[in-house]
Amino acid sequence: MGWTMKLATAALFLGLTMVVPRDEEDGDMCTYEALSDTDAVLCKGLEVFYPELGNIGCMFVPDCNNYRQKITHWDEPIVKFPGALEGATYILVMVDPDAPSRSSPKAQFWRHWLVTDIKGVDMKKGKIQGQELSAYQPPSPPAQSGFHRYQFFVYLQEGQNISLHSKENKTRGNWKMDKFLNHFHLSEPEASTQFMTENYQDSPNYQPPAGGSSEPTDKPKQS
Repeated sequence: MGWTMKLATAALFLGLTMVVPRDEEDGDMCTYEALSDTDAVLCKGLEVFYPELGNIGCMFVPDCNNYRQKITHWDEPIVKFPGALEGATYILVMVDPDAPSRSSPKAQFWRHWLVTDIKGVDMKKGKIQGQELSAYQPPSPPAQSGFHRYQFFVYLQEGQNISLHSKENKTRGNWKMDKFLNHFHLSEPEASTQFMTENYQDSPNYQPPAGGSSEPTDKPKQS
């Protein structure tokens, strides 16, 4: 095992910041920083995989390789619950409690993804197949709003049919998540995790592209 793998493994077990080379030629480093103990309380048994990043659960999205910009355009992540019961059915919820900012969450909760009727055998493998009540919307925190938490919860669906009211479907923001959970008698999540990221333009390393913006014309609404 090379020194890079040893270092990464040690960091994961010790809960410390994990550092891996970004570019061996210039010696830059890509830093994977773990969440604080307070925010890590939510990290229980769930894994969230994005392209290039791997499992980003309980971590900050690294400020390198344009990851904080890329994640705003990537498709839905692979979400695995290794402890899922194969004969059970689950609900997956992804929300941002920090809309438009953690200091002033006036639009809490912003619903990024809601899928019901996921079979346990699929949940174990990270195959999110079911009834998609809210299509996946990538993290897009507004500029100068600080770091946002993107939270994932998995609930046991015990036979009931889950749906959103027409009023809930009109907007993703200001979602009364607690009211939704209480209505369908969904108590404690079976598993959960979160990661944090900020608008890539707020990075001290950000350099605006020459000749104009690189923003796509179909950029999703920010949250």
